[in-house]
Amino acid sequence: MKKLDSLSITVIHAGLQQVCNEMDITFCRAAFSPIIAEAEDRSNGIYHRDTGAMISQGEKGLPLFVGTMQHSAAELLRLIGEGEVAPPAPGDIYIVNDPYLGGTHLMDVRFAMPFYYRGKMFCWLQNIGHWPDVGGMVPGGFSAKAVEVEQEGLRLPPVKLYKGGQLDKEILSIIFSNIRVPQQRRGDIQAQVASLKVGEQRLTELLDRYGVDEVEAAIEEFGERAAAQMRAHIARIPDGVYRSETFVDSDGVVDEILRISLTARKQGDEIEFDLSGSSPPCRGPLNSVAATTNAAIYLAMRHIFPDTLLNAGTFAPIRIVRPRNTFLDAHYPRPVSGCAAEVSQRIAEAVFLALVQAIPEKVTAAPAGSSGNFALGGYDPAQQSMFVMYQITGGGYGGYASGDGLSNGCSTTGLAKMPPLEVTEQAFPVLFKKFALREGSAGAGKRRGGFGVHYELQLVRGEARASFVMDHGRVGPPGVLGGMDGAMNVIRIHRDGKTTSPAHTSKDQDVLLKAGESVEVMTPGGGGYGDPFQREPQLVAIDVQRGYLNARQARSDYGVVLTASGAVDIDATMALRSLEKRPLNGLDSQAERPEAPQGSTCDKALGS
Repeated sequence: MKKLDSLSITVIHAGLQQVCNEMDITFCRAAFSPIIAEAEDRSNGIYHRDTGAMISQGEKGLPLFVGTMQHSAAELLRLIGEGEVAPPAPGDIYIVNDPYLGGTHLMDVRFAMPFYYRGKMFCWLQNIGHWPDVGGMVPGGFSAKAVEVEQEGLRLPPVKLYKGGQLDKEILSIIFSNIRVPQQRRGDIQAQVASLKVGEQRLTELLDRYGVDEVEAAIEEFGERAAAQMRAHIARIPDGVYRSETFVDSDGVVDEILRISLTARKQGDEIEFDLSGSSPPCRGPLNSVAATTNAAIYLAMRHIFPDTLLNAGTFAPIRIVRPRNTFLDAHYPRPVSGCAAEVSQRIAEAVFLALVQAIPEKVTAAPAGSSGNFALGGYDPAQQSMFVMYQITGGGYGGYASGDGLSNGCSTTGLAKMPPLEVTEQAFPVLFKKFALREGSAGAGKRRGGFGVHYELQLVRGEARASFVMDHGRVGPPGVLGGMDGAMNVIRIHRDGKTTSPAHTSKDQDVLLKAGESVEVMTPGGGGYGDPFQREPQLVAIDVQRGYLNARQARSDYGVVLTASGAVDIDATMALRSLEKRPLNGLDSQAERPEAPQGSTCDKALGS
């Protein structure tokens, strides 16, 4: 293979990255669904012709999809090799959303197109977008009480939606006959195809400019450099064994906490993650397929080392022990709608809690860790049509060594953001009665967590059914190194003149709303980093002045006493902080953590 200089490799890599970025932009600008067009819940990439390994992916695609899309491409290649799926030809585009074939949940629909250059297949172009509905027992697909995947929606194996450039209308009619609001999906399908076509055009131009041999040589070298870069980062982690535990509120069906137990073994320039001590498979939709479980670990490592490259080589030094017989290795027919947005974030949280003990300067306290999945579907009498609204919300990020956590940040697993309120109100029969930062939700610490959000959404006409798959409703995002936990997730349903909350705290489905009734959500704040009694008193006073905290919280959580005018009472603060007994974790005390299992643990055995 031709040997290239560093400049050529860098230029070609940037060109491949730009191809993916343009695909991302095209997808968003052409999509009909606000969750794609505005929230950007999608991703595009280039994958190896023979292995499906990621060559490049859009910089603003969801981080979770970095791992799942190459797994999906590999599964497609396996099925083609086994004769279960028809082989590719020019103009073909496969569609698949089967979560057990390298996916996440049914709503994440993947398109894969073989890319040919001068008559020879060069690579795969692939994208993924979150469809707001794929059928199933509740609008939006987030069935909190599903006990089998068929209840979550239409499951598609890899089939050719386009054959030789022509749309297969019979397959399309099957899809449209099994989902809600098919006219909106038509626009999303056209957007996914358009982004692949843009990728085809731009990649052809790149190959015309540099030639196949040079581009292939650059891809090979780039993969090796990506692996070397990650190895260099891992080598700086002290050798040892690091353990942590995180918890999912429940599976939505059985009202019991699910445990994620992680052991990370670091030796030299490689690291192994083992989740095999986690809870067994669950009845409800909080099971996670292997591709999502692995991708959650990959994205956590990229959070810790954000300069690492978007290439399969980056993950070569990371070994993952398959967590067989746990809820993190789901097989058919286990329901999985909550894996991509919720369970994956608990897995990433476990990685953070383990490695913060080894490299505290690189790792944050736990972020909000919930996408706040809220689906609402019904009939709009003004438009005389059905609708399905799906939205995600932000929360607080964890504090870190040199700063406070971000407020109203996107989920750990994605760059997707909540659509603008005005767009949501225009598209659906709803009104936001409130949208604000959630005061007091940040975990206290030397560097406090970020604040969650507090909103209330009212149905203004017709009837609709609401479903929620959220998390951190029983245990707040953990603080680290003496920091306090962030506030827990809260859902309140205001209807029939009463206010109620889901029995499973963060999960429910088929909640009937009439015009004038509303749902109120308070998302978690981020965990605190370090002893809150070491926080600069003036920073606490500023938070009180801004309304983020009140004087009582300043005193109890930070040991800061304020005067009537809001200034720091230095003498009283020093006297209070000199007391030995003070809360270190939990919002008020350790008692707020679940009694069984116990809170997160971390230990280290040097030289193991």
